[in-house]
Amino acid sequence: MIASLRRILHQRQILTLSIAAAVLAMAFMLGRRAAPIWLGLLITGAGGVLLLARPVLGLPALLLAALVVPLEFGTGTAVSLNTAALLVPAMLMLWLLSMVRQRQARIAHSSANRPLLLFLGASILSLLIGVATWDPMVPRSDNFTLVQISQWALFAFSAGAFTLTANLATGEKWLHRMTWVFLLVGGGVAIGRQVPGVASVLNRITTIAFTRAPLWALLVSLAGGQLLFNYGLRPRTRLFLGAVLAAAFVYAFVDQQEATSNWVGIGTALAMLAWLRYPRLRWIILILVVAFAASGALFPAIYDFAGGDDAWVSTGASRLVLIERVIDVTMRNPITGLGPAGYRPYANATPLKYVGAYWVEPRISSHNNYVDLFAHGGVMGLALFAWFAVEIARLELRLRQRYTTGFASAYVNGMLAAGAASLVLMAFADWILPFVYNIGFPGFQASVLVWLFLGGLVALDNMPAAEPA
Repeated sequence: MIASLRRILHQRQILTLSIAAAVLAMAFMLGRRAAPIWLGLLITGAGGVLLLARPVLGLPALLLAALVVPLEFGTGTAVSLNTAALLVPAMLMLWLLSMVRQRQARIAHSSANRPLLLFLGASILSLLIGVATWDPMVPRSDNFTLVQISQWALFAFSAGAFTLTANLATGEKWLHRMTWVFLLVGGGVAIGRQVPGVASVLNRITTIAFTRAPLWALLVSLAGGQLLFNYGLRPRTRLFLGAVLAAAFVYAFVDQQEATSNWVGIGTALAMLAWLRYPRLRWIILILVVAFAASGALFPAIYDFAGGDDAWVSTGASRLVLIERVIDVTMRNPITGLGPAGYRPYANATPLKYVGAYWVEPRISSHNNYVDLFAHGGVMGLALFAWFAVEIARLELRLRQRYTTGFASAYVNGMLAAGAASLVLMAFADWILPFVYNIGFPGFQASVLVWLFLGGLVALDNMPAAEPA
């Protein structure tokens, strides 16, 4: 007994001395070679140990990384990574290690899992087929395979963020914490940007996500959902959410009116929230919209608000030309597509003419997520993503019947609005599954937010029926 106690004390002394020695060694290294990378490695190591013990803490950490950690890391190519993009695979690895350590494998069940996994698998198949059937007359850079892997990684990281929330947010309290971290930080920045002299300071400490349409659509959806469907909120909380919606409205419809994606996404989210919250007014609103459209005033008003002929010539009609080129080259293999990012060399191989301009070496992006998905993975990839979207919509409608009051009800209705807005935004650019050559990894800091909160729907679905609403 005494011998065992001595052995334990001896082991603890060795552990304590080892930790002290490691701390002193790190302090010595930081003192001699003070640099952000060493401090980053120290913080990363400490954070990794913490997340291995409590992986769920990575969810709010990922939100903050996407919002307020404006760091980028070069890769030696045109592709640069950021903290949010690196944190997703790291969290997935730590989550798997924690399950191994606990000797317990648990995967949240969802009908959306299958099409999402098949989509990732089909993208790999498209990549392999695209490489095997590559036209030797089309130039292909030496590092293009790395670019294609990066494009697939954007798909995989998006699915990974969805999976993390679905499996780690095992209690409603964690969805509550995630939502309010996002609303407080995102909403606080949105309000602060309207204060003279504050916007320039906020721009230096926030990421590019605050200039991207998915963040604003999600912010309005979640804030509006809580405001309209969570009847237990305090007056000061309602005042804050109202201020968030007002700030987002001013940003999209006044400050950034020329950025159509912003106000279209926010408008779709608000329309969806109103449709869900006021069922008795649905037909009245629908009749008014139809009558306004039939009068010939609706579409000209929207057209003029979006910039009129000047905006159409500079961005609208030109995008149709880009889309036509991308679809044309993809018809080389319409079933499995040209592989992730594969359409770029094909589309750039021949000059492009538009309204008197002639690009000998164009740099083509379709600026449309649906066209991109068709080019990346063909009809197969596009159909699998559509299957995933349908399963998410079915899940949202089922959860809406299950949760009728409180935070969870507001969350589900908010995500219904965010889902509708996301599908609309995909027609305006590669907002939800970024194209590596266009919105890319910088834009992933905004799109990953949507994927994280979509995963929360699966988490809600897997919670016990007795979980308080």
